[in-house]
Amino acid sequence: MPALFDIRSEGGGYTIMCERDALMTTLPQMGDGLVIADDYFAGQFHARDIQAIGLPASETTKSLDAIGDVIVQMRKAGATRDTRLWAVGGGAIQDVACFVASVYMRGIPWTYVPTTLLGMVDSCIGGKSSINVGAYKNILGSFHPPDIVWIDPELTATLSAEQLVAGLVEAAKICFCRGASVFETYLSHAPDPGLTPVGLEPIIALSLGAKKWFVEIDEFDRAERQLLNLGHTFGHALEGASDYRLSHGIAVGVGVLCALNLSRDLLGAPPGGAASRLGQHMRGLLGAVPGLALILRAIEVPVTLDRVKADKKHQPTHYRFVTFNAEGKTQLTSLPKTAATDAAISAALSNTLELFLE
Repeated sequence: MPALFDIRSEGGGYTIMCERDALMTTLPQMGDGLVIADDYFAGQFHARDIQAIGLPASETTKSLDAIGDVIVQMRKAGATRDTRLWAVGGGAIQDVACFVASVYMRGIPWTYVPTTLLGMVDSCIGGKSSINVGAYKNILGSFHPPDIVWIDPELTATLSAEQLVAGLVEAAKICFCRGASVFETYLSHAPDPGLTPVGLEPIIALSLGAKKWFVEIDEFDRAERQLLNLGHTFGHALEGASDYRLSHGIAVGVGVLCALNLSRDLLGAPPGGAASRLGQHMRGLLGAVPGLALILRAIEVPVTLDRVKADKKHQPTHYRFVTFNAEGKTQLTSLPKTAATDAAISAALSNTLELFLE
């Protein structure tokens, strides 16, 4: 079997498989279970008489309001505590499947087939779900790892430039957080949205190998794994402020640039090391996203600041960010909730947005 590696987990270890045309290879196995799929793929399962619940690949899909309907559909489909759930789609589908698998009849097994590059390089391992409630993004969730993750690099051939950039943004972030040598290896693969599935395969393997270290040393997000939130506090706020016209991966890329600007303000000088190369790489990737400047131009800094302040990672008296130190390494930073801090956050947002309006 084409296994990349196994992941150690308190909830049970699981295997990461990588095989071209894995989606077609696993179809016969899906016939014995129940599939939750992106609407784009759902028709393929219905045509083969495989029970499938089709869902839009959107933020509303992973809302608590929508979860109840999914569970009702599972019950109507005859799912029991012995049913295997298959998830076929990107991050939103994964979040829904992971969450419902963790709570349906107190937990059922599940398998994931990511269909986006972002899912393949990042979210497919870690075993956590993130569900939105009202205006609060990712405030609800659970840890419930799949038994197997099947990665099919050929699926990247169907993705848009924006979707490919979103995945590369996350891969760059993970590799950078793992260390300078890993980031240099990532750059040596000439990451670009024009890469073929064959060209993306080593980037997928490298990114997952880097994330494996974080997941195994800090499965429940208490210490080292929190560094992977680089760009996310700003990114989640930018997503919401854009009314979700800005997709998650792209928002994280912009968020990394915001973190660089905030770090420059805190340090009184640009972060050193490879941080500037990360910033240049992010700008290059984001430059390939059609219409990005138009979306960013409509984002209001005060609205975004309010969303930054509502992020679930903050403490009662302090904001929590992942920033860069003087050597350019990532670090967890607590900033007091003061007018001066709010001004620094707003300046980081403004200065970053202006980069795309030149």
